[in-house]
Amino acid sequence: MSVQLNHTIVAARDKKAAAAFLADVLGLQVGAPFGPFVPVHTGNGVTLYFLDSDAEEIASEHYAFLVSEEEFDGIFERIRQAGISYYADPAHQEPGRINRNDGGRGVYFDDPNGHNLEVITRPYGSGG
Repeated sequence: MSVQLNHTIVAARDKKAAAAFLADVLGLQVGAPFGPFVPVHTGNGVTLYFLDSDAEEIASEHYAFLVSEEEFDGIFERIRQAGISYYADPAHQEPGRINRNDGGRGVYFDDPNGHNLEVITRPYGSGG
């Protein structure tokens, strides 16, 4: 078996709300709770397990999702309809724009816990 990312844990103030936010934006489903976790499964078998944190500050993590052009259209429309601020870059220097890196499209936005989320239609370095 080759090495594959199977899951990651995402710290949240409210794991149910955080999982619902991601699932709603990406057009996915929230899975049944598993122990202390609320899962969101992606199409390539990776699961994000949301876990409540009582830490004073939640460290911002970056999660990037590779999607089709059609999926991007739906996701971007949901971002705009929800009034979520979005950016063309990870440092949020280019508000209200998307990028066209590697001949695709990409957008960054924050979840309610400050995690930096990214949706791209082409992997970095794929040309274009």
